[in-house]
Amino acid sequence: MSDELLVAAEGPVLRVTFNRPAQRNAMSWTMYDGLVAAIERAETDPDIRVMVLRGAGQEAFVAGTDIAQFAEFTSGEDGVAYEQRMEEVFGRLEAATVPTVAAISGYCVGAGIALAAACDLRISTTTGRFGVPVARTLGNCLAMNTYSMLVFHLGPSRAKDMLLRARMFTADEAHAAGFVTELCELGKLEEVVETMTARLVQHAPLTMWASKEAVRRLRLANMPDGDDLVRTVFGSDDFRNGVRAFLDKTPHTWSGH
Repeated sequence: MSDELLVAAEGPVLRVTFNRPAQRNAMSWTMYDGLVAAIERAETDPDIRVMVLRGAGQEAFVAGTDIAQFAEFTSGEDGVAYEQRMEEVFGRLEAATVPTVAAISGYCVGAGIALAAACDLRISTTTGRFGVPVARTLGNCLAMNTYSMLVFHLGPSRAKDMLLRARMFTADEAHAAGFVTELCELGKLEEVVETMTARLVQHAPLTMWASKEAVRRLRLANMPDGDDLVRTVFGSDDFRNGVRAFLDKTPHTWSGH
């Protein structure tokens, strides 16, 4: 693993830490690949019973994909390829055979909220902030799979509120919506994680696997294709100019083209 992604086994718990605190733990391609490798380790090591994901520091769980990587995109097909890659990562995490817990502090944004949604359980401190503000920032869109996860967890009304208004949900709002499993004070996150993982490792692994797999299959039943949406939005002038403006920290006016 690279220094950007730290993976360590502590007894029956595999801990994965997104380790770019200066960038609010924004995900690089290397980190995505490392996460998939960590999932495979958790599934093949008979001593591992639970996997915990968290961000380094207290400012962010994951604040999305590193935006600099989008500057390389030249067409809508690049967006389709990117979202397919993300769908593979999120899908691999959601289908992990061991229970997965997201330990969240601070920003859980964009790809971060998708990673959290792909986990089975989510613990957040009261500092947690949840959203996908791309309608305000980059002018891109999500893959159908990610839309499905947000609607599945939040319901259509809350999901559209989050997406259309580019609104950040507080930890209290995310907890009230059922997205956050357990809420705690900032200094209590490790304690709550320990209590939850200690309980999970005592339970029947096959029963937990069947339960999480059944829920996953229910979510995926009859999910439509959405590549046409991604191709249109990622191929737009708005997206290219939005990425440039975001990286340059300059104002941008949306054209709808």
